[in-house]
Amino acid sequence: MKHHFRPLKFHTSLGAHEPVLTVRDGESIVTTTADSWGFDHNEDQVAPWGNPQTGPFFVEHAAPGDTLAVRFDSVCPNRSYGYCDTIIERHLVTPDYADALAEQGTAEWRIERMAGTATLVSPTIRRGLLSLPLAPFLGCFGVAPAGEPISTATCGEHGGNMDYRRFVSGTTAYLPVFRPGALLFLGDGHALQGDGEIVGSGVECSMDVTVTVRLLKGSPLISPRGESEDWVFTLGNARPLEAAIRIATTGMLRYLEQEMGFGTADAGLVLAQCARYDLGNLVNPASTVACRIAKARLRALVSLTP
Repeated sequence: MKHHFRPLKFHTSLGAHEPVLTVRDGESIVTTTADSWGFDHNEDQVAPWGNPQTGPFFVEHAAPGDTLAVRFDSVCPNRSYGYCDTIIERHLVTPDYADALAEQGTAEWRIERMAGTATLVSPTIRRGLLSLPLAPFLGCFGVAPAGEPISTATCGEHGGNMDYRRFVSGTTAYLPVFRPGALLFLGDGHALQGDGEIVGSGVECSMDVTVTVRLLKGSPLISPRGESEDWVFTLGNARPLEAAIRIATTGMLRYLEQEMGFGTADAGLVLAQCARYDLGNLVNPASTVACRIAKARLRALVSLTP
């Protein structure tokens, strides 16, 4: 079953807000999200600034200790323009270079959905036309945390503002459940983005979104996980960066042991030589690191197991 939901109210925190819709295991939600500044597909400001979220959606029978699987069936820009900041965040460069940085500005992009491209319109760069393939995803999504509401400016074990660019259409996110109904939030669409969101934004855009939810009973996670056709990845959301790396690495080791059946030593050997690490958000109060392994490699190893 598909539920079509038109948002009229948005939240800039993930928490125990009043649910807007109740869904069941296996059902889909078709909805829209505003951009990070609160503007919709008509260029109307419908929400406050700060990664406003559509939702929350209550999932029947979801309880603390379960896992909510959210498949991104479709994440698609629903307008013809996007924008991003222009200057690398100062804490990401050396102090001497930071002093030479210009003031932060805004760049505009033309989004051509049929062509599948985003083209920089203003300011232009001297070396020519900057036109890149679209790779739309949601930068901020998650479930309600166990305690007080948490700002959409940051992230944690509940998800939140991770800005990890592999959560595209066809990818499934796995989120630990902390409250009855899970309370799923969706928002902060990016038409594309490099690793780290190092200027403080991707190419921000409102989105048309379709997700399908599945409930995995009694399958606790320590942090979000994701799975695409080719990769499985675990995320660590924390500060300092080393803490995020530890959480992502531990999440992958647990996945290899609990889901794939590897012993602890074997899991470590596989991870040591097969892991790839990506950077999600590097500019918000908590950073995001992803640890990923190619599923083809894991399938080959499992097939050799006597």
